[in-house]
Amino acid sequence: MGALTEDHRCPRGPLLSRIGDVLITVIVGGVIGSVLAYGLVEHPAGALVLAAAALGAVLANAVRQAVRL
Repeated sequence: MGALTEDHRCPRGPLLSRIGDVLITVIVGGVIGSVLAYGLVEHPAGALVLAAAALGAVLANAVRQAVRL
């Protein structure tokens, strides 16, 4: 497989620790998305809140991965 490059990083720790980090990030992103939906619309539909939470979770996870490079 060859030698490792200079940019290689081994996983930070046990699997449960990494899963916990991802879950916390996704939950926080979902909560922020939901709060923004309620902040922008007085009585948002349930589908809008769910979509905003999903988008917030995906964006938070993408930012976490980009920062971790």
